[in-house]
Amino acid sequence: MHISNFSDFLAAARTQDQPQRLLFLFAVRELPHNHTPGQKKRFEAGQGGALTPVMCVDKGVDELADFAALAQESRQTGQPWDVAFAAALAGQDGAPPTASEIERALRMMVDAVHRGAIERFIAFDPQGAAMRFQ
Repeated sequence: MHISNFSDFLAAARTQDQPQRLLFLFAVRELPHNHTPGQKKRFEAGQGGALTPVMCVDKGVDELADFAALAQESRQTGQPWDVAFAAALAGQDGAPPTASEIERALRMMVDAVHRGAIERFIAFDPQGAAMRFQ
């Protein structure tokens, strides 16, 4: 299934055989502390920068109607963000993932974003459109 927006992501999660928890990591785009003048110029032009995780949350598939609901909930925290990374965590034998499995998966997402290893996640912009990084 090709996922081009948040609705596609929800639909894919809802069709899985095992219960799913949806994992979200919100990140801001920042200029690295040891940036070069060229990096600063590209950053100011809207390119480049480093992604810094600012918050995480997990949701059941039935807890979200659409991206607008997720974005509204995130705005209530007062924490701005530029990218929402998403992943689905499957349960086993008809049971949803445990709290410790969810916590471990969220920590793994934070670590992966810090390392720039984001290829395993779906990234969404603040309007819910899928993003591609190069």
